[in-house]
Amino acid sequence: MSNKGPYYITTAIAYTSGKPHIGNSYEIVLADCIARFRRAEGYDVHFQTGSDEHGQKIETRAIEEGQSPKEFVDATAGTIKHLWDLMNTSYDRFIRTTDQDHEEQVQKIFKKLFDQGDIYKGAYEGLYCTECEAFYTQSQLKDGVCPVCGGKVHPEKEEAYFFKMSKYAPKLIDYINEHPEFIQPVSRKNEMMNNFLLPGLQDLCVSRTSFKWGIPVTFDTNHVIYVWLDALSNYITGIGYDADGNHGELYKKYWPADLHLIGKDIIRFHTIYWPIFLMALGEPLPKQVFGHPWLLQGGEKMSKSKGNVIYADDLVDVFGVDATRYFVVHEMPFENDGVITWDLMTERVNSDLANTLGNLVNRTVAMSNKYFGGVVADKNVSEDVDNDLKEVAVTTAEKVIKKMETLRVADALTEIFTLFKRLNKYIDETEPWILAKDDAKKDRLSTVLYNLVEGIYIGTALLAPFLPETGEKILKQLNVKERDFDSLTTFGLYPSGNKVTDAPEILFARLDKDEILKKAEAIQQKHREEFLAHQETARKNLVAAGRMTPEEAEAERRAELGESPAGEEGIDIEAKPEISFDDFTKLQFQVGEILECEAVEKSKKLLCSKVKVGSKVLQIVSGIRKYYSPEEMVGKKVMVLTNLKPATLAGIRSEGMLLCAEDTEGNLALMTPEKSMPNGAEIC
Repeated sequence: MSNKGPYYITTAIAYTSGKPHIGNSYEIVLADCIARFRRAEGYDVHFQTGSDEHGQKIETRAIEEGQSPKEFVDATAGTIKHLWDLMNTSYDRFIRTTDQDHEEQVQKIFKKLFDQGDIYKGAYEGLYCTECEAFYTQSQLKDGVCPVCGGKVHPEKEEAYFFKMSKYAPKLIDYINEHPEFIQPVSRKNEMMNNFLLPGLQDLCVSRTSFKWGIPVTFDTNHVIYVWLDALSNYITGIGYDADGNHGELYKKYWPADLHLIGKDIIRFHTIYWPIFLMALGEPLPKQVFGHPWLLQGGEKMSKSKGNVIYADDLVDVFGVDATRYFVVHEMPFENDGVITWDLMTERVNSDLANTLGNLVNRTVAMSNKYFGGVVADKNVSEDVDNDLKEVAVTTAEKVIKKMETLRVADALTEIFTLFKRLNKYIDETEPWILAKDDAKKDRLSTVLYNLVEGIYIGTALLAPFLPETGEKILKQLNVKERDFDSLTTFGLYPSGNKVTDAPEILFARLDKDEILKKAEAIQQKHREEFLAHQETARKNLVAAGRMTPEEAEAERRAELGESPAGEEGIDIEAKPEISFDDFTKLQFQVGEILECEAVEKSKKLLCSKVKVGSKVLQIVSGIRKYYSPEEMVGKKVMVLTNLKPATLAGIRSEGMLLCAEDTEGNLALMTPEKSMPNGAEIC
């Protein structure tokens, strides 16, 4: 295969505040699939990932653990690297921002930008989110909280160095307009242009004095370099960039990067701050930044406090590495968020991996052994039914490559499985077990089995970048070496007369959903208990360090356990009979928005509301007139039981129920979402 030239791909470096969940692991798997695919196409790939290890949040996490910041990040970086290795990712460098070569270059970059007048000293007063390590203006907040993580922000004022973002903003706007492929998907580009660039950029704070865990500014050691200038620079420091111009060979070969693969929540830093830093350094911009969507647990972001976090090693323990890789890639749409649940993953393993792929390979190898002692020979006894199979087989590679060129990776995987499904259909069409009963059709049977093996051989070459262990297992069963991508448009290259293994291996076993869900429940209960124990230890360490008062620690503990604040009495009510989880899942709760409301003439208690839930408008009658006027109701976001059997109240049809809370004195309040949520959102 010809060398198609260098290809440099990076992921965002994982923040070392804790163990990455499966949504974080998705990114490294996605990047690995792309890197392996590019290698298979003939590119000279350099794949970099790593860990982001500085900042105020890390300093606080270290105190919580009773460790020094370096001890803490050493342990967490080790956990991240273990997970990346567990997922069988083929990175070329795992860079840490505490690596000496990186720290030295970041200091030189800062000094260079200062010397040329792009960085100046001033003072910052604004709203700061510790979780995101980012400052925001009041107008950038969403419902008063951080627009990215939803966490609290607090005012901060300190001496700081600033970067002149506005100086380069017009140049970046022009670049983005002239290079529409630079930010993908297009919706991310529009967001960056309309929300940040076109309204005007403020100068960026690039140093901090309120904490010490960072790379010191060489000429003003009271300051540490802002974590984003530090972290973003890894993409060039990791391949030998030198601020003095003495670049290493890797930098000369691979920069500019072909692809920065990042989560959509940090696209602002990668498509505004990073390009502007590069412009100031006089370096080329990366060719493309792709902001991938999130992988959500059951439709919501994963949260340790909710106990719904899923980790890659949990999934690998239950499903295996390649099944986990398959699911996270296959289930993630190009632009919208994907969903992961234990039962959905079980369904995918059973339907796609065990049935479509595993059963195909097992049946084909088993029939080759049963009918021909494992020898696969093309006897060229063809029929019309073969033509369509061959057409699908030899055109699959082109379809897959086109999908990968536009980073529609899930769609590429679907194309490969379309071939496997076609091969399964071919078995049903040709019925080898019937052919085997007629000696006169022995050569036809041999040809059919050859066509099946050749189709699997082509499909396996395309599958291997996504499921490398499975690819190796299939090639071993077919008793052949990896196939060159350039050959995938030719049918008939499996060596005729070759012998497959006489001991076919089950690639993926079918799973019992109930057993999987029991395992999942035990795993998540364990994580919840670990989280609570960790939080208790963290609070003790924060109190001991003077970072939290005992009263604040107790209030946080009560909130985590769902207890009433100290001094506030709760209400005990008579317990109803226990229900099963299956009973609960029959109830559908959603967020609704009240469009209209009026009093029911025949009743002193009832209000009739028109409630928009997704695309539907439900008419709901509620006995809450004593507590709410019709005017108060209009515009409210409320919680609705939407699949209640309709009933007639005071002659009016009611199609659901509004959820309310009631105290012992008969006071009643509508249940409303704590944060802004769209109508139709599921309550779970």
